[in-house]
Amino acid sequence: MSTAKLSPSQNHQLLVKQTKPSMAFDPAQDFTTWQKKLRVQLKRLLGVMPTVRVPLKPKTLWEQEHELGSIQKVCFASEPGADVLAYVCLPKDIKPPYNFVICLQGHSTGMHNSIGVQLDDETKPMKVEGDRDFAIGCMKRGYAALCIEQRAFGYRAEKCQTMRSNQTCHDAAMHALMLGRTLAGERVWDVDRGIDYLKERGDCVMSNIGILGNSGGGSITTLATATLPKRIAYAMPSCSTCTYAQSIMSIYHCADNYIPNMLNFAESGDVVGLIAPRPLVIVAGRTDDIFPLPGVRKAFKQVKAIYKAAGAEQNLKLVIGEGGHRFYAEPAWKALLKLV
Repeated sequence: MSTAKLSPSQNHQLLVKQTKPSMAFDPAQDFTTWQKKLRVQLKRLLGVMPTVRVPLKPKTLWEQEHELGSIQKVCFASEPGADVLAYVCLPKDIKPPYNFVICLQGHSTGMHNSIGVQLDDETKPMKVEGDRDFAIGCMKRGYAALCIEQRAFGYRAEKCQTMRSNQTCHDAAMHALMLGRTLAGERVWDVDRGIDYLKERGDCVMSNIGILGNSGGGSITTLATATLPKRIAYAMPSCSTCTYAQSIMSIYHCADNYIPNMLNFAESGDVVGLIAPRPLVIVAGRTDDIFPLPGVRKAFKQVKAIYKAAGAEQNLKLVIGEGGHRFYAEPAWKALLKLV
């Protein structure tokens, strides 16, 4: 029995090695045709989402001044049975319309990290580690921020059903699969509706909306930018770009990272390549143990080939921070501001 292959991962690892994504980018292909076809397929893989956009019915829950500007907490409808909480952060001494950046936290206590306040008391400041106070970084640089609370995180963690896992995304991800959806697709939909909200506000430069996020927020940053080419102008995903084979298919990850059938069509680099030719800064940690650097570099090589085919190599940058699984604000913003 010592030589028997009993672990499911042994079988899956073999299958990963044998799988050749059918829609992987090939320089011999026409770039525009390839990108259009894969984008359509990616939308299908993300699952069935609403065909009707319900009225947003936005509400302002509170508003407070900040040394860098002002912050509002808002709520708006995404779809029947799902509302979105978000912070709207407007920079000081900048007149509207604003250049907005959508900010997405990953697996953490939620969007309150983006503005550096406590989860249970938003009037009290809190030191945020790993440069995850995204909105503060935006306002410091004259950008407005829309900080969306992602489904199953923070204030949107499950409250109605008893859970038997400490991973707040697990039940939501499994339920979505049973409905022909993915939690990732639902989160992308919320970003799409967030852009509807910015349009309804009337104080956003709609042609110049950016997006950034770390880890699970970085994954949705990529997927939203890849599938919403006319709505998002540039992106900065952090600690989320790595080959599937060397990250989510060989290292334990939360269920919301998995999209059924994805590997049969594309690897991570192909999906990220759907962002081309728009400005893209990929952020990674040199010692990130769940998105290892060798896999990051391999995925980036594929992305670079795609940007070259799009004639946009100058719009792509890889930033490697000297640490682990976190955001690296100074080098990341420095790179992005040279592109936008």
